[in-house]
Amino acid sequence: MATVQRMTAREWAMLGALSLLWGGSFFFNGVAVKALPPVTIVALRVGLAALALFGLLRLSGLAAPRGGRVWGTFFAMGVLNNLIPFCLIVWGQTRIASGLASILNATTPLFAVIVAHLLTRDEKITGAKLVGLVAGFLGVGVMIGPQALQGLGDDLWAQLAVLGAALSYACAGVFGRRFRALGVAPLATAAGQLTASTLMLVPLALIVDRPWDLPWPDAPTWGAIAGIALLSTALAYILFFRILATVGATNLALVTFLIPVSAILLGALFLGEQLAGRHFAGMGLIALGLAAIDGRLFDRIGKA
Repeated sequence: MATVQRMTAREWAMLGALSLLWGGSFFFNGVAVKALPPVTIVALRVGLAALALFGLLRLSGLAAPRGGRVWGTFFAMGVLNNLIPFCLIVWGQTRIASGLASILNATTPLFAVIVAHLLTRDEKITGAKLVGLVAGFLGVGVMIGPQALQGLGDDLWAQLAVLGAALSYACAGVFGRRFRALGVAPLATAAGQLTASTLMLVPLALIVDRPWDLPWPDAPTWGAIAGIALLSTALAYILFFRILATVGATNLALVTFLIPVSAILLGALFLGEQLAGRHFAGMGLIALGLAAIDGRLFDRIGKA
């Protein structure tokens, strides 16, 4: 029987923190892409994050993950959660606007519900989930604005690439559930996945970008790389795997709805960007969707 897997206040707080960390990556990326090509940025991002997490493993006294089965799972997770979606989104955004890409990326929870329904026993589709997902997706669209839909259908392959990234993220969420059964701690899981991604992405960056031919980046660029590696990747993936282990893939995918909220709020707080009425309307729809998926809203309506 399908049940709604509810999150505690602590888990909602972690999901909100994760959205802030990933929402901040848009700012860091905006600084870094002015001086470095995309694949090099991604390789530096995962490589520095992996080093930081292995340092934390040593300081915390946790053993580094070992075993062929575990590392095979790390590489598979790295492909699904980093290599495929990062490359597809970067390629897609060279041809479509970032607003449209954000809306297409917000389909991740929709894919997560379908993939989890098909491949798991305890994350089945419910009416509350469907209502909440539709409300959340509409909220993202309203918040970003109708201008983001300009060009919809003009570059089909680029749009399919971003949708493919969203599907890959959804599959990663379901696939990553197995780390709990393997007995790997969230910190070790994050370190292992990012190490596997680094081993795949660094050779790709060397082949595609030839970084030795690039001018040496300035201090703001290195600051942005440090921010996206240590905050938006290392710390973010510790939270990612901790949330995944406790509340499942479908609830974890809800962070995609919250990322635009975090990005817009960060822009208003630190960059002086103004909030419009559509931003508040979109946030309201997203809040309604999250409440519906959580299940408590429908319980209260039923008891009224």
